[in-house]
Amino acid sequence: MSVAQAIEALRRELGKENVITATEDLFCYSYDATADLPEQKPDVVVTPENVDQVVKVVKIARQYRLPIYPRGSGTNLSGGTVPIKGGIVLSTLKMNRILEIDPSNLTATVQPGVIIQDLNNAVAPYGLIYPPDPGTVATATMGGSVAECSGGLRGLKYGVTRHYVMGLEVVLADGEVIRYGGKTVKNVTGYDLVRLFTGSEGTLGIITEIIVRLIPAPQARETMLAGFSRLADAGNAVADIIGQKVIPATLEIMDRVTVETVENFAHVGLPTDVAAILLIEVDGIPEVVKSEAAAVRQVIAKNSGWIKTAENDEEREKLWSARRAALPALAQRKPTTILEDATVPRSKITDMLLVVEDIGKRYNLVIGTFGHAGDGNLHPTILADARNEEEMERVRAAVEEIFRAALSLGGTLSGEHGIGIAKKQFLPWEMGNSGVQVLKKIKQALDPDNLLNPGKIVDLT
Repeated sequence: MSVAQAIEALRRELGKENVITATEDLFCYSYDATADLPEQKPDVVVTPENVDQVVKVVKIARQYRLPIYPRGSGTNLSGGTVPIKGGIVLSTLKMNRILEIDPSNLTATVQPGVIIQDLNNAVAPYGLIYPPDPGTVATATMGGSVAECSGGLRGLKYGVTRHYVMGLEVVLADGEVIRYGGKTVKNVTGYDLVRLFTGSEGTLGIITEIIVRLIPAPQARETMLAGFSRLADAGNAVADIIGQKVIPATLEIMDRVTVETVENFAHVGLPTDVAAILLIEVDGIPEVVKSEAAAVRQVIAKNSGWIKTAENDEEREKLWSARRAALPALAQRKPTTILEDATVPRSKITDMLLVVEDIGKRYNLVIGTFGHAGDGNLHPTILADARNEEEMERVRAAVEEIFRAALSLGGTLSGEHGIGIAKKQFLPWEMGNSGVQVLKKIKQALDPDNLLNPGKIVDLT
């Protein structure tokens, strides 16, 4: 049975308007936001509009033995949506309806193609927010965010995606549709399969509906910019802020390379005579915000830093636009941008910052480090040129050292980007071979034919 026959079957079931085969279009689905990975063109792209069409795609894929690669906006950073074995890319972007906003139960029900910012815009009139903010909220989809268990800027205080997913509808590899979880605050019925599918990177099932928890929007907030002449002082300030029992909504760091690059790129008024800056936002009840902001100022002063407060929403937005510009700004410096995801316990943040700085010097590489310092999640970003193989060899060696350093400090390979292709080979370093075998057994049980996003997280063959 041929690929051509499968494509004809897809056209019959989904309509020609939901099946993409033009070569120039297929190339757009051969990569995602991850650098230094092979590109692979799919045989066909489908854009189903509902769960019934997703089921039809799965059944056709099974019949013709074609792999399926679920995809949202393709902003993931671990190769999770690259169709490394060809086959079918299943784009969820047409499944973009907010099905329900339920203020009484503080929930929203959405399809996977809903853009995260669109959800927040929709719930704002109810005085509610959906806290997970992976930094690409204007483009990232809810389905992709759940599949990767995205973290982001507000993870320190509000947690990550898994803390907000209450229920899922999932199409399994055999075409069956299952629903787990729901709107209830408590649910201990059977295994926690909502958690299992959250962060499974499309390898166990295709998410077609999501119930998420919403929370009341904070009454007040205060946003501050702190500068330091030494990188270590910035790292120590992060630990000391948490040590004062202050949990900011956001506590972000940008090192000298990142600050200078962002300011040249975005011209938002960042200081360029610093070793690092912290962007800090406390929120909540006005009295608590005032008290926590005062405690933050004391900590910054203790660590030889200076601090400035945003006086209005315009200044606040400038600061956060600068943080969101970190990756695009760094990406314009050199042709290849390798964004990593080293995560360590908060108490080790200074150690990790200094290790990355040393690795950059030893391998003669430009590394800009930024990230969610408050929860220990750093993004060492190596700027290189993939056409220079000698440089790329140094890059790969540096990345391995960064991972080993994070693990040696009690950290993890990935705080929010996932494993995908990019980190698959390193999984035994953290989980051991026995731990990886457990992952394989789960995959084998739910997808014995290895049709769903094969080659990601673990290999079955």
